Amino acid sequence: MSQIELIRQEFDEAQRVLAAFNKEESWTAIAVAGQILVDALNAGNKVISCGNGGSMSDAMHFAEELSGRFREDRKALAAVAISDPAHLSCVANDYGYARVFSRYVEGLGKPGDVLLAISTSGNSENICLAAEAARAKGMKVIALTGKTGGALAGLCDLEIRSPESAFADRVQEIHIKVIHTLILYVERFIST
Repeated sequence: MSQIELIRQEFDEAQRVLAAFNKEESWTAIAVAGQILVDALNAGNKVISCGNGGSMSDAMHFAEELSGRFREDRKALAAVAISDPAHLSCVANDYGYARVFSRYVEGLGKPGDVLLAISTSGNSENICLAAEAARAKGMKVIALTGKTGGALAGLCDLEIRSPESAFADRVQEIHIKVIHTLILYVERFIST
C-alpha cells in the first residue's frame, strides 16, 4: 500500500464514521445535552469533565473553551477538567487509580452540577465510579462513549455514543465534534 493510499483510507474511514453519526437521533441527543449544560450554568452551577489519555485531553479542551472563550466574547463559565497532576497522583497513591475522578467529584460536586464523563469504551472503571459519585451528589451525568456504551451507558442521564469502530481514535474524532458542538450550543443559548 502506498503512502497516499494509506492516507486516503484513513480519511474515507473517518468520513464513513461521521456519516453514520450524522443523523437526527444524534443531533437530538446533543441538543438535550446542550440544554442540560445551559440550565446548570444559568442556575449558577458548574460543569466537571473527566477522561483518560486522549479523552482527558478532550475533557480539558471542553472545560477551557467554556471557562475561556470559543467563538464568542461572553462571560466566563464555571467548568473544570479533573486533570490536576497533584490530585491524580495523590488519590492514585492513597486510594488507587480507580478513584482519581470519583474522589474529586465527591469533594467538589454539588447538586445541580453536571459531569461530562468521556470513555471511548464506556468501561473505564474510574470514569464509571465518577458517574456513580456524581449521581450520588445529585448531579446530572452526560456520557460520551463508543462501542456498545459499556457500563457507563447505564450510569448516565444522557449518553452520546459514537458509531461502532475498530479503533478508539475514530470514537475520539466523533467526541471532539460533539464537544465543539456542545460548546457552541452553550455559547449561543447561555443567558448573558
